[in-house]
Amino acid sequence: MSRKDELTRVFIHGLESSARGTKGLYFKKHFPEMIVEDYGGTLDERMAHLNEVLRDRNNILMVGSSYGGLMAVIFACNHPERVRRLVLLAPALMLKEFRPYMNRTLDIPTIVYHGKADDVVPVEPVRRIAEKMFANLEYNVIEDNHPLETNFKLLDWNKLLCYE
Repeated sequence: MSRKDELTRVFIHGLESSARGTKGLYFKKHFPEMIVEDYGGTLDERMAHLNEVLRDRNNILMVGSSYGGLMAVIFACNHPERVRRLVLLAPALMLKEFRPYMNRTLDIPTIVYHGKADDVVPVEPVRRIAEKMFANLEYNVIEDNHPLETNFKLLDWNKLLCYE
């Protein structure tokens, strides 16, 4: 199997985080083959970097946290044939930057985890957008906050990342 066809796993951090944040470090330690990069600048700059990182890749499984979730969905809207699965953690789909993509429908398997006590990304507006947009959606509202501090490490990452 060529690099182009093997499953590529990528984590995209949130707006004020980095590859050295809690989630990035977790993925680097437990899933060392996962692509964990730093993204900075404007949305366009971040998306240009993501597109470059994934330039020769297909069969992509994307994990996006908050603003990284927004980026993952934008990438999937622009390249649906290249994305195998989305795992979104409190994705910031309610931001104005996402408006041009809101009327799209994606059939990509998508799993969302969103903390009930999220005070950064509101659950209900994002859930409404996700339910409209994703034809193959599992939306989980859990007892947690925006960074999913309590549950992030307890999620079945082996299954979510297709190791099982």
